[in-house]
Amino acid sequence: MTPNRNAASFAQGMAAASAASAALRRDESRDFLLTERDFEKIRALIHRRAGISLGSHKREMVYSRLARRLRALQLTDFASYLAILEADDTSSEWEYFTNSLTTNLTSFFREAHHFPLLAEHAKKTGRPYNVWCCAASTGEEPYSIAITLAEALGDRGATVLATDIDTQVLAKARAGVYTEEQIARLSQERLKRFFLKGTGQRAGAVKVKPELASTIAFEPLNLLAPDWGIRDRFDVIFCRNVMIYFDKPTQGRILERFAPLLKPGGLLFAGHSENFSYVTRAFQLRGQTVYELASDAARAGRA
Repeated sequence: MTPNRNAASFAQGMAAASAASAALRRDESRDFLLTERDFEKIRALIHRRAGISLGSHKREMVYSRLARRLRALQLTDFASYLAILEADDTSSEWEYFTNSLTTNLTSFFREAHHFPLLAEHAKKTGRPYNVWCCAASTGEEPYSIAITLAEALGDRGATVLATDIDTQVLAKARAGVYTEEQIARLSQERLKRFFLKGTGQRAGAVKVKPELASTIAFEPLNLLAPDWGIRDRFDVIFCRNVMIYFDKPTQGRILERFAPLLKPGGLLFAGHSENFSYVTRAFQLRGQTVYELASDAARAGRA
């Protein structure tokens, strides 16, 4: 090895040691010690359980979110907490663990260009319309879908299946109560048609009207589960800003499972930063982060 390479290797080693030392000093100043071994085990467990790939830069997030759970359980270290998880794969603690490490960033009509496309597709379909929103979070996305379909189809029978791995956010979604800040982008027309104004302690907030809420079924679902328990087929699947948390092999497996759940002519909506073209051959890009089944595209080309 040349002197320059020796120097570079030494510098990298010193940088890594310095980072580890800094992390240790941070942990020593806190309630709990999160060792590198604990952190790597957490990364492995959440990947196995939920398919989420946590980068090394997520150490601070992991500490802050799980430390609250350690305090609630009156534990003294992360190793004890991880031992609880590893002792029983069916333990209810896995739900708390997964919920703690799940990111739920959403808003009404987020990535707004998708909703006119959804409305246009629904109008052309000419049958009762069925949508799966597989990352419902606190409900803004499935309610946006339901609003779009109500405006486009009226009483024609559109339904939405809204699922999420995080049971806590699903409870908020079912409640359908939102603050002034959360509804700020909604038009007065939509607020009047689809929401009830809060009174008393709820003044300033709104609640989704029962007529709209009744078109949505909220259910817990882990995309890594061997059986999703879904027997229906869908006109559209919304899977937006979910795949970015999975590695490429996991993305491919999930997309392959989506394919038989779409009706002919069905669409898959992805997030603005997601590209499925190099992950699976089951889907082909139609445009504007909207995908169609590759077999549909092939048939259209032969027609």
